[in-house]
Amino acid sequence: MGFLQIQFLNLLAILVIIASSQLSLFATPPNFPIAKPHCTDRCGNLSIPYPFGTTPDCYQSYGFFVTCNDSFNPPHAFIQNSSIEITDISFDGQLRVLQFIGHDCYNQNRTRDFYNDPWIDLPKSFTVNNIANKFTVIGCDTNGLISGRRLINRNYKTGCSAVCYAEDDLIEGSCTGLGCCQTSIPKQIWRVRWTLASYDNFMEESAFRFSPENLPDLRNVEKLPMVVDWAIGNGTCEEAKRNASSYACKSVNSKCYKPNNHYGYRCSCLEGYRGNPYLIDGCQDINECEDPHLNICEKRCVNMIESFHCTCPKGYHGDGTKNERGCIREESQLLAVILLAGSLVGFGLFLIMAISFWSYKILKNRRSNKLKRAFFKRNGGLLLQQQISAHDSILDNMKVFTSKELERATDKFNESRILGRGGQGTVYKGMLPDGRIVVVKKSRRVNEAQLVEFINEVAILSQINLRNIVKLLGCCLETEVPLLVYEFIPNGTLYELIHHDTTGFMFSWDLRLRISAEIANALAYLHYTTSIPIYHRDMKSNNILSDEKYRAKLSDFGISRSVALDQTHLTTKVKGTFGYLDPEYFHTRKFTEKSDVYSFGVVLVKLLTGEKPISNSVTEEEDEEGSLIMRFLMTMKENCLKTILDPRIVEQDVKEEHLAVANLAKRCLNLNGRKRPTIKEVAMAVESIRTSDNPLSVESKIQDLSYSETCTVESKMQDLSYSETDSFVLKRVETASSSWTLNND
Repeated sequence: MGFLQIQFLNLLAILVIIASSQLSLFATPPNFPIAKPHCTDRCGNLSIPYPFGTTPDCYQSYGFFVTCNDSFNPPHAFIQNSSIEITDISFDGQLRVLQFIGHDCYNQNRTRDFYNDPWIDLPKSFTVNNIANKFTVIGCDTNGLISGRRLINRNYKTGCSAVCYAEDDLIEGSCTGLGCCQTSIPKQIWRVRWTLASYDNFMEESAFRFSPENLPDLRNVEKLPMVVDWAIGNGTCEEAKRNASSYACKSVNSKCYKPNNHYGYRCSCLEGYRGNPYLIDGCQDINECEDPHLNICEKRCVNMIESFHCTCPKGYHGDGTKNERGCIREESQLLAVILLAGSLVGFGLFLIMAISFWSYKILKNRRSNKLKRAFFKRNGGLLLQQQISAHDSILDNMKVFTSKELERATDKFNESRILGRGGQGTVYKGMLPDGRIVVVKKSRRVNEAQLVEFINEVAILSQINLRNIVKLLGCCLETEVPLLVYEFIPNGTLYELIHHDTTGFMFSWDLRLRISAEIANALAYLHYTTSIPIYHRDMKSNNILSDEKYRAKLSDFGISRSVALDQTHLTTKVKGTFGYLDPEYFHTRKFTEKSDVYSFGVVLVKLLTGEKPISNSVTEEEDEEGSLIMRFLMTMKENCLKTILDPRIVEQDVKEEHLAVANLAKRCLNLNGRKRPTIKEVAMAVESIRTSDNPLSVESKIQDLSYSETCTVESKMQDLSYSETDSFVLKRVETASSSWTLNND
């Protein structure tokens, strides 16, 4: 509502007559007479008790004459022949009436649009209640003034001003001068006149709450509630009692009292009686025992004239009242009752606790099962079920574990069971109910876009049964992240065997060569023998485990990917381990089978040298030479391999095998992936080096088979020994790799 709209209304001045309590005489029809015999006691919905009445024989004096206008439906009652409508009459000496409010409305051009100036003239038996009512003025730049007469034959005058300049001046619920003002009125008012520059009236205070939002609505309001006091005559109780014929308190069970805000007197029923004190036999005895609010008995109540009496039943003693001694049970009966009550209460509490616990368990299980179903679906469980339906053999090789089974196996994933943490998740050691020791890998959350790939790879890996590949025993998909279960390999990793062996184990050249052959065969199996080729993508010494007989086991397929038979590469975000990463893959983001070959070449160099691909502590001279791979290629170019070999294998004097493996590693590390041998060729070469009497001739023959004479000029240039340009490219890749989030070996 804009400020112009406020000016247009110029708002309202109201004499607000507000009753703080409900005056309704009867919520339901009374069971005693309220009017004189043969007189009407209702007008529409209004009860009309004597001394009020609708005909001369039915009211006490003309001041209590009520006009019942049946032209309304239902009929409406009015004070005498006035326009003041009665809505409620109380024996406590109050009427609730509807009174016209005053309006003074202006258009936007500030010309008067509507004006009325109501007034109030009450019979001398009635006065405006000064406690329940307030004179209220509502408007902007509005003045309200009321004046009139009091019963003490004296004039009065009062008023207030309401001012506002903008809409945000108005405060919700506040009537202190900003758009709304209120003032009290004096006692014993029976005549009211008012003058205003807006709207005004007397109005019932509790019937009105000021709100800026209801200002426009007041234009259409004609009447609001007002509270009026009434009394008998203008004398005191003592004066009235002297004339028994005119004394209004007719019931013998009634009393006379002086009202606070009026001349004259009023009548009320004595305590213990209820009814109309203005009628003979109008005040009737109340049966207090029927209403617990009217008596204070604890057990039994006996009704008496004007009062009641409290008693105790047999087996009790006391005065029977709630506020005193009450009813006290005899000791023998009390003990029995206490025992019985205690037993019942105890049983009841036990039953409630049992039902509550049972309900809690059911609700918890339902929530847990619902959450497990949601995780199972999110982690690709439905896809796995489809795979199992299509290939029954999957369940022969792999088990779908429940979360409870793996929680028991790992002691609820206890920190003490952690074997290691890596880029792809956390690894726990566990024991299955059949006594098998397993490894439980808690993966990171699976990307929903790769769910199909993940489930396909789980299904494929479950069917791999090769001695040199860690067996996938099963999975669990009903947890927040997928859980994969592998066989447990006891002797740690190749990395630990090379760098952190504290047992004094002799890591011989023969064992290194056997491990090389086993891992090459495992990779060849993944590339060529599975139904869909699988690229490992994280080939490194930490992912090569050794069992109790130091047989190599290829593990950790966390970022491995399968490819269709008609594909030659995968285009992916660069992932892997710094030092083992194929430079060509780093540049093109295309991972091929030759990328695994490059990583295997790094493993061969590590077996030859016993050094880490990237050292955490190097000298300035070593730092200038670059990584282990660059130093290895430099020694090969300068024909001084012995300077970089692990001292532990130099002592064993098998130089030809060292050189043959070094040449094979060099070919695996070629920057041009097409120039690298396949992993199948690498596996054949390593096996031949192990069994041949002339290892160098074997490697030379494999090398001849690996390169054709149809290479382009560019390829032939790249086929030469590593030049300064190659060294710069490799060093650039390794420098750039440090800005990627890669694993460290």
